[in-house]
Amino acid sequence: MSEVVLSLEAIAKLIYEEVRPWGKFRSYPHQLASSLKIITVNPGGLLSLQYHRQRSEYWVFLDGGLEVTLGSRTWQPRPGEELFIPAETPHRLQGVGTQPARVMELWLGSSDEDDIVRLEDIYGRD
Repeated sequence: MSEVVLSLEAIAKLIYEEVRPWGKFRSYPHQLASSLKIITVNPGGLLSLQYHRQRSEYWVFLDGGLEVTLGSRTWQPRPGEELFIPAETPHRLQGVGTQPARVMELWLGSSDEDDIVRLEDIYGRD
């Protein structure tokens, strides 16, 4: 994989949107991704407060009922809201609704599941 410029501005330039008679679509820079996931968080579920050394992430919230923490800011994103998470930035998700909620996660940069540095974890993981 070639070197990736990991800035919000560079990623935003690679997101393409096209309007069609039936609505629109957005195309994300999947060619730069080392993973593309749909994460489902159960009501009351809490992912670890974590950061990554090797990758940035780009999230697209598919459902309501999530609370996100990015650095010192915490909020409940709307479905369709998009979020860039630079490498080494602490972040977490929590399920605060009554139904499971999903977010699409695009990894930007060469990485794997071992690139998680957990700062807090209620499940006792390192």
